[in-house]
Amino acid sequence: MNEILSQSEAGVLTLTFHRVERKNSINVAMYDALATAIERAVDDAATRVLLIQGHETVFSAGNDIEDFLRNPPAGKDSPVFRFLRGIATFPKPLLAAVCGPAVGVGTTLLFHCDLVYAGDNAAFSVPFVNLGLCPEAASSLLLPQIFGYHRAAEALLLGEPFMAEAALEVGLVNRVLPPTECNAFAQQQARKLAAKPLSSLITTKQLMKGAQQEAVLRRMDEEGAHFRRMLGEPAAREAMTAFMEKRKPDFSAC
Repeated sequence: MNEILSQSEAGVLTLTFHRVERKNSINVAMYDALATAIERAVDDAATRVLLIQGHETVFSAGNDIEDFLRNPPAGKDSPVFRFLRGIATFPKPLLAAVCGPAVGVGTTLLFHCDLVYAGDNAAFSVPFVNLGLCPEAASSLLLPQIFGYHRAAEALLLGEPFMAEAALEVGLVNRVLPPTECNAFAQQQARKLAAKPLSSLITTKQLMKGAQQEAVLRRMDEEGAHFRRMLGEPAAREAMTAFMEKRKPDFSAC
């Protein structure tokens, strides 16, 4: 599909969000395309490294709210949860290049990447509470580990954006670059990895992440159950209706 571009070269599979007119917001069809590409990449000998990127002005505004209301995730095999499990269990190096807004899943997917490069215009946010929802992608587990509890609480409970330098300080990103250079630099790093012994890369990653993978998947399932329940509750309905109507939500009755 033309909203997720796929390019394979020199052992690197690059998946690009290509919906800039909608701020690269992700709909169900895009999640399905991402999940399918990741699932195939696991066993594809030509794919040694996976890179996810957006445009130099925007990484992703998160879920397409209108599409999400029409097609809410119905279960663990919904495209969004297939995508999240795919990045959480991907055995090969996984990189991301992030410029501009990275909202919701645009930020939480990064917790599963091995290397993350950010443009100096990157703005990360996890505003699930503001939408009457709860964290996803095991972010309630991983974000406190990366940020420390109090910074994680600030990010998750207030849902306010934090910028690239703050993300660098807490270790969410490896390097901050000019936006016009970010995708190319990430591609360069991906190709460096692709030239290394794949078995060594896979084993090293498994040793670093393997002990926690079961806990991550368990937390994803727990968050997913709460997320699906909360989608039908008054707070989420009010938040999403207000978003569509371009007004401030009123949670006084929620």
